[in-house]
Amino acid sequence: MAASIAAPAPQPQPITQSLLLPLQDRVAIVTGGSRGIGRAISLHLASLGAKIVINFSSNSSEADLVASLINTNNSSSSAGNPRAITVKADVSDPAQVKSLFDAAKSAFNSQPHILVHSAGVLDPKYPTLFDTTLEEFDRTFGVNTRGAFLCFKEASNRLKRGGGGRIICLSSSMVGALRPGYGAYAGSKAAVEAMVKILAKELKGTGITANCVAPGPIATEMFFAGKTEEMVRRVVDECPLSRLGESKDVAPVVGFLASDAGEWVNGQVVRVNGGYV
Repeated sequence: MAASIAAPAPQPQPITQSLLLPLQDRVAIVTGGSRGIGRAISLHLASLGAKIVINFSSNSSEADLVASLINTNNSSSSAGNPRAITVKADVSDPAQVKSLFDAAKSAFNSQPHILVHSAGVLDPKYPTLFDTTLEEFDRTFGVNTRGAFLCFKEASNRLKRGGGGRIICLSSSMVGALRPGYGAYAGSKAAVEAMVKILAKELKGTGITANCVAPGPIATEMFFAGKTEEMVRRVVDECPLSRLGESKDVAPVVGFLASDAGEWVNGQVVRVNGGYV
């Protein structure tokens, strides 16, 4: 009987720069990138090697701080080549959205690879739908839905094609939870989720993927606004993990979707909520 020949043991693969920095030198625009979840995403994508365009709408000092953190921690920035810049733009204004993409190309001499649309608003009064003012409804849909549409439109025509192009939009698990007081907000995000699923199909042949990340309750300034301690405790009790989420729970999911490893996830809504819904 012939002796069996054992298959050679697989050899460990060398750790390459592409594994350590999967987004090396890819340009990422992060709307609402100076605060809350957007801030964590900006810092995380930078840690993966991306060059970051931090969009903000009003508070330049917060955006400057995030850019400073990224540039201070990167050796190439000291040579006069910043890895992060800040750009003020109202995402509900098509001219300003175009200028945002123009600024990214001008700063880094490259069309952007990644759009993360994180900018969003929420009415801290949590009114019923029949008590929601028309002004607040228009504001919510203006930033959350119109802003997403304008960013999707620009990104679809401007992102790098042929591989590495990523559109990632922050939605909300409230689209699934459907709690009272969130009618306009959940509606604005539901529209975004529908657009992303269709957009992924319309981008066939470009190599650009489109997905939503839908966080549950995250301990940010937006979440705490207008809530009593009892309201916060009730939200915590509803989560199987008995805690609020943190921005650092969301950012790595966005980082995965932005990388080559996340290419096969396309046209999806990824809920990141600890089992909240």
